[in-house]
Amino acid sequence: MKLKLLMLLIGGALLYVLATYSVLRFYPDDPAQMNWMDREAFNARFIGRLQPDANMRQELLISRLGSPDITEAFRSEQQIYQLLYYRTHRKAADGITTADECTALLFVDRQLVAVGEAAVIQYQAAKADVSGRS
Repeated sequence: MKLKLLMLLIGGALLYVLATYSVLRFYPDDPAQMNWMDREAFNARFIGRLQPDANMRQELLISRLGSPDITEAFRSEQQIYQLLYYRTHRKAADGITTADECTALLFVDRQLVAVGEAAVIQYQAAKADVSGRS
């Protein structure tokens, strides 16, 4: 009797672990299905792990995080600069997402080159340089 009960408990625990693993493995997070608090936390966690020098393409990032909350872009003679903002921290409960509530990601020719404040600074410098030549 005790052995049978022990086997049932072990079997139940293994079934629970297997079910949990299956859900986590085969049902990835989908930002489009998250509420705003979960999406902010997901964005902050994902962006916090990004390395600008890593091989992160814009298409891969958008497929993982979904559409950005704010976007800016311009084209220089040879390159396309895109600044994507993803909301990572809410400041005001006004229903409007602003740049100061987001983390910026700078892509040059669809390749990640900077994250956060460095992305904004590099983008503005490149834009000023292009404007200065015009």
